[in-house]
Amino acid sequence: MATKKTKKGAHALPLNQILDGDCIEIMNSLPAESVDLIFADPPYNLQLKGELHRPDNSKVDAVDDHWDQFDSFAVYDKFTREWLAAAKRLLKPNGAIWVIGSYHNIFRVGAEMQNAGLWILNDVVWRKSNPMPNFRGMRLTNAHETMIWASKSEKSKYTFNYDALKSLNEGIQMRSDWVLPICNGHERLKDDNGDKAHPTQKPESLLHRILVGATNPGDVVLDPFFGTGTTGAVAKKLGRDFIGIEREAAYRKVAQRRIDNARKYDRSSLEVTTSKRAEPRVPFGQVVERGMLNPGEVLTSLNGRHSAKVRADGTLIARDARGSIHQVGAALEGAPSCNGWTFWGFLKDGKTIPIDILRQQIRAEMQGKAN
Repeated sequence: MATKKTKKGAHALPLNQILDGDCIEIMNSLPAESVDLIFADPPYNLQLKGELHRPDNSKVDAVDDHWDQFDSFAVYDKFTREWLAAAKRLLKPNGAIWVIGSYHNIFRVGAEMQNAGLWILNDVVWRKSNPMPNFRGMRLTNAHETMIWASKSEKSKYTFNYDALKSLNEGIQMRSDWVLPICNGHERLKDDNGDKAHPTQKPESLLHRILVGATNPGDVVLDPFFGTGTTGAVAKKLGRDFIGIEREAAYRKVAQRRIDNARKYDRSSLEVTTSKRAEPRVPFGQVVERGMLNPGEVLTSLNGRHSAKVRADGTLIARDARGSIHQVGAALEGAPSCNGWTFWGFLKDGKTIPIDILRQQIRAEMQGKAN
């Protein structure tokens, strides 16, 4: 089992282990500000009254386990406050937390998250493509669960791999409603008796999307309600470290077997599309300073409508405008803004080449030196 030294070196993180015990006690025993992301699937406090049967009179295997039973809302709220306080303490300053729940508990949890000082970024609706039907016909079919994504504080610089999620969604900006199936078939884990190992096992597709979008390889992900280990299995495959906390021996057994069988993807496949905002900033003046373009050279807009001359200080001058590559492009187009890097081109071998090629050359050199 791996461990990881903290900055102070006084404690070690129990990485890639499933810890046995009460999640609040264990979280309070771990070093503060040591975790990048927390995914929490706390008890829903379903308040079920009596058994539920299908139309054929067969019994529905509902969530009626002892760990989901609380004497009152007040008891549940106290429990929520305590585990959230312990979780927040563990988050690094730029860390974040995802909490999933149903209509039974998510509104109470959300209020306690705000009371704890966590900064809500989004609520995400997981719309189940294959929900369990409503057998009694007394309410709408409950076809979704809600996740709350929050950073440790309003000032946290949390991880958000925007372009990676956009790529997952075939080039379309990822929305806050996710249509994914519930666990069924081969993904639904069974215990030694062949029965469903956990009543609320989450699909790996859900955790895959969260970890790709909100973490980077090598990050530490903690799940205080580990269950059958979906978070750990996906984290291992994606090259993240995990810490799981689970007090039920039966769940730990299934989770450990699952994680042992999981295989990490090769390193090259773990790289995701990075946001251009995260790339090093390159002023156009550097292009001029390095002689990649010289003062006096003429740039032409890629739409063929405009031209401007490069000046020694990295600005452009046109008949009706002068300023940065962005300002001159916007002025000539009569637009409120313009990305000059993708607007202007230079002539080479009889062809107009986007000046962004020059920026990418400089960036590649900068990143090569960093590596």
